[in-house]
Amino acid sequence: MGASGKSVSADNQVLQLIHRFGIPLGVSDKSIERVCQENGVDCTTLLAIVNFAINREIQQQDNIHVDTLRQYLENAHTYFMDFQLPRIRQMLLEAINLAGSDNKVPLLIIRFYDEYVEEIRAHIQHENDFSFEHHATDDQHIATKAIELKNLIIKYYPHSEKNTLQAQEQNRLLYAVLNDIYNFENELALHCAIEDEIMLPALMHDQALAQNNSHKQKGQEIEELSQREKDILIQIVKGLSNKEIADALFLSTHTVMSHRKNIVRKLNIHSTAGLTIYAIVNGIVNIDKIDII
Repeated sequence: MGASGKSVSADNQVLQLIHRFGIPLGVSDKSIERVCQENGVDCTTLLAIVNFAINREIQQQDNIHVDTLRQYLENAHTYFMDFQLPRIRQMLLEAINLAGSDNKVPLLIIRFYDEYVEEIRAHIQHENDFSFEHHATDDQHIATKAIELKNLIIKYYPHSEKNTLQAQEQNRLLYAVLNDIYNFENELALHCAIEDEIMLPALMHDQALAQNNSHKQKGQEIEELSQREKDILIQIVKGLSNKEIADALFLSTHTVMSHRKNIVRKLNIHSTAGLTIYAIVNGIVNIDKIDII
């Protein structure tokens, strides 16, 4: 699975990961690269996730496609909340129905489970909003709740002393619940690791690129001074006042002040010294013609 030319594996974990990229079954013997192309998925990002899940190896963050990763995480959230967790609750309810209504412990376990699910829901909502301020703390708390849930079922869930078919069915359901909780714990742990080790660094990388592009755009804006603004900048560098500039260029003082504001806004330079340096560096004035005291 390490190369895009290989076919899709039948490994269960790999299939789960591929499903969360929105890739349907029935891919035949197509290469991973072709399957990704047909489904609009960035192949490099998919391989990075699969490689991390299997080997815990992280590829370079500049190869990660954030939108593809975001879709993967949102699909995982949907799978957890709409299928996996409701399935566990349904089996718990079936076991409770077999236990009878006299014992209240199963109902308390269901209440504990519902609180656990709501905490996961809130955690996922933070992730969907890309709010990770308390991310690590939330992960640990949810993991602790899962351990408590398993212990409640293993140690305190009432069981029938009679080896009836009903008791056997209840026991089967409870073991299935525990198995699903274990599976969910492992999947959630991997999910959180992907967020911490891949998603967050990828977001930070994209933000750094955006800031860099913003700085470049500002640099381009600096080149867009009008000719009149350059004329006024030359007079500013000479040390003339607004009135003197107005007289020299046959403008009103108000017009000169307006142009000066535009120059400061475009260049984000407020001091005369800074404007002088800019004018020299950009060839607007000749340094030999400036009196430097």
